[in-house]
Amino acid sequence: MRHSNDNGFAERRTAAAEAKRQLLAKFATAPKATDPEMQGRLAARETVAVAREARRAEREALKRAEAAAAMAAAEALERKEAEARQAEIADHASRALAAEAARKAERDRRYAARKARRA
Repeated sequence: MRHSNDNGFAERRTAAAEAKRQLLAKFATAPKATDPEMQGRLAARETVAVAREARRAEREALKRAEAAAAMAAAEALERKEAEARQAEIADHASRALAAEAARKAERDRRYAARKARRA
């Protein structure tokens, strides 16, 4: 079944050529790279890109600074915990030595008392 608006080959060919001609005309009227308006747009785009890169670099520097601060805090906490463990070990050792000295003193006292009873 043929449509009433069915185009023949020649009509389709001329329509395609006309579309191509209009597309080329559109690009021909587009601003060139040497056009001052286009150079202004490119400069504005460049400025935005530089500002964006500066903000990205600032964010990265801030992240690095925060990471360094967090690492320093973690190291300080670790050092403090290690010092606390060392102090606890030293305290435990001194208590053990004091208890051993007290036991020895008590043993020596008992020994001296036993010797005094025999004499």
